[in-house]
Amino acid sequence: MDYEIRPIRADEWALAKELRLAALQDEAAPIAFLETYEEALARPDSFWQDRASGNSHGTDARMFVAVGPDGRFVGSVVALVERAGAEDYFGSVVERTQGAIVGVYVRPEARGGAVIRGLFDAAVAWAWTVDGIERVRLYVHEDNARAEAFYLRYGFVRTGGVTPMAGDPSKLEREMEIRKP
Repeated sequence: MDYEIRPIRADEWALAKELRLAALQDEAAPIAFLETYEEALARPDSFWQDRASGNSHGTDARMFVAVGPDGRFVGSVVALVERAGAEDYFGSVVERTQGAIVGVYVRPEARGGAVIRGLFDAAVAWAWTVDGIERVRLYVHEDNARAEAFYLRYGFVRTGGVTPMAGDPSKLEREMEIRKP
């Protein structure tokens, strides 16, 4: 693999912002992300700086990036720590401390290979190091078959949990999880 998989460094916030803006222009963005390009573009630099330094969605987080030989970010994933009793990003109360995967994106030219697996290996391994985490979950839109197929191959399973999609309650986000080995 010609890509380095590693945690983002705080000083790389502008690269993270550029990658997120590219992700939000992808054709799958409406079913893959909970924000729009315009919303992300309007965020202040402090938001991106916080995200790169390990604060995301009001909780502890770690962003992992895939970096090409030219230094360009070609993919990322964020692992969050959801604490029991807190609200998750859908507004539901978290029942137990757990990990959550959000913000998954790989540029088209790096898809279909080891990049996504490397990002997930890093994110899930980090989650297992946090005290009390026995499962990592994610949500996938019911129409995002490509993403769900990868999650299933990786070892995630459907929990049966669903939540209505923000902005279109007729569509569902399916919860999937992987348990600590």
